[in-house]
Amino acid sequence: MYLAKLTGALLLGVTRLLTGAQARWWGCPPKAEQRIYFANHQSHIDLVMIWAALPGELRSITRPIAARDYWANSPVKRWITTEVFNAIYVERGGTPAPAEDGAAPPDPMAPLQPLIDALRSGDSIIIFPEGTRGHTGVPQKFKSGLYTLAQMFPEVVLVPAWIDNVQRVMPKGEVVPVPILCSVTFGAPVRVEPGEERRAFLDRARDAVVALRDV
Repeated sequence: MYLAKLTGALLLGVTRLLTGAQARWWGCPPKAEQRIYFANHQSHIDLVMIWAALPGELRSITRPIAARDYWANSPVKRWITTEVFNAIYVERGGTPAPAEDGAAPPDPMAPLQPLIDALRSGDSIIIFPEGTRGHTGVPQKFKSGLYTLAQMFPEVVLVPAWIDNVQRVMPKGEVVPVPILCSVTFGAPVRVEPGEERRAFLDRARDAVVALRDV
């Protein structure tokens, strides 16, 4: 426990030194309520950046998702993501393999189950609805998980966030970070409106993230 706290403080200091990790609460205040933060995704360090931007009292109750194939592929990264970030591992791709002949069909909810379990336990979570990193500067279409979670947990507050400049700190394919001033802008909460269809909501949620780029 002590080592995890020490490592967390060190990572927080390094992240703020490299990026500034400025938090801009434009559409809502930092508040200790159960939330789903959903943000654009352009770098492996997005989860570190948004974690570092949160106040300490929110970091302690907020769990970022982490791609298992990247963040659990070495003992050091696995320890950091579990002991420091208390991250939720997810499988990239998110689509269960087709069932073999005679086998039970795959559970379409299986990829979301770790997030569902976290929300049921009262945690807030940080997700990246694109599912994979983009490289155009504009988020790709959001996948359906955000809509499913919003339908299952209507009492949880959905907060859009825009992570700015982090792709320049750790460009895709690079391993050495470069000091660049970055920020995370948190916007006004959104919700699924009565009768709103999945794609309409996901497009509106994506637009809420993109709109924060120019705030």
